[in-house]
Amino acid sequence: MNFYRGRRLRSSAAMRSLVRETVLTKESLVMPYFVSDTDEPDFCRPISAMPGIDQCSLETLEKKVAAAVANGLAACILFGLPKNKDATGSEAWAADGIVQRAVRLLKKRWPDLLVITDVCLCEYTSHGHCGLVRDGIILNDPTLELLAKVALSHAAAGADIVAPSDMMDGRVLALRKALDDAGYAGLPIMSYAVKYASSFYGPFREAAESAPQFGDRKTYQMDPANRREALREAAADAAEGADFLIVKPAGPYLDVIREVADAFDLPVVAYQVSGEYSMLMAAIQNGWLDKERAVLESLVSIKRAGADIIITYFAEYLLAEGLI
Repeated sequence: MNFYRGRRLRSSAAMRSLVRETVLTKESLVMPYFVSDTDEPDFCRPISAMPGIDQCSLETLEKKVAAAVANGLAACILFGLPKNKDATGSEAWAADGIVQRAVRLLKKRWPDLLVITDVCLCEYTSHGHCGLVRDGIILNDPTLELLAKVALSHAAAGADIVAPSDMMDGRVLALRKALDDAGYAGLPIMSYAVKYASSFYGPFREAAESAPQFGDRKTYQMDPANRREALREAAADAAEGADFLIVKPAGPYLDVIREVADAFDLPVVAYQVSGEYSMLMAAIQNGWLDKERAVLESLVSIKRAGADIIITYFAEYLLAEGLI
């Protein structure tokens, strides 16, 4: 039945809001930040492929987050850029590592801000892969021990949620056991449960300086052609103790978001990744798309597909412009 019987050309904003089925809220958005371990307090390096997004120092991060929180930011996720990289990514679990210091800073300044930390090794390893490597092979099980150390260091710093993005088999169970044994049984795990080997990650690898130095990540990330595999991966992580399930990327995988949302009684998180952001920004800067309408439509489609939470580089923009 058509709500507007007379097919009126106009309807009030209040009426449209009353019957709107899908609504974006401030609380449903997570803003990513790239924080660099630098001695330059005013460091702010623009990411060429992601207009409006920067690598930033702790001091610059604090200023950015202050403005975003004032506009209503409820949650952020942190990615670290260390001073030094090595074969094991040892700075990832250093007590005074860049993410650990950033967590302490943000939680001290804004106790109610939800601070999520990315748990992976690719930003910290000299080879750029998400796990230990021997003779060109990713070592799954030995990597789990290191990921657990990373998660524990983030928990000790005060992170509200840890988010393993490595896609090693069994890593949720390894993190859950390590956290429980160390007294962090209440710390949630937001698992990158469904992470495709996507071409849309290109700009992120510039932002996080995490491009693989050889090969690719297809042996541990998912084939974009596979749908049923997504449900198996999500089921495995849910069984191991995941509290949230991430689907990444978001826009090209709306069907997968819907299937995961229908199949699991856990919050579903969709990551609108760097390539999605860059494509929209390129079209916007060329005058081919209206920014407000295009950004909102892209995010509403993700929410409509079944996402409860959206990680998006547009979070600051939407809040600053008062669009949600």
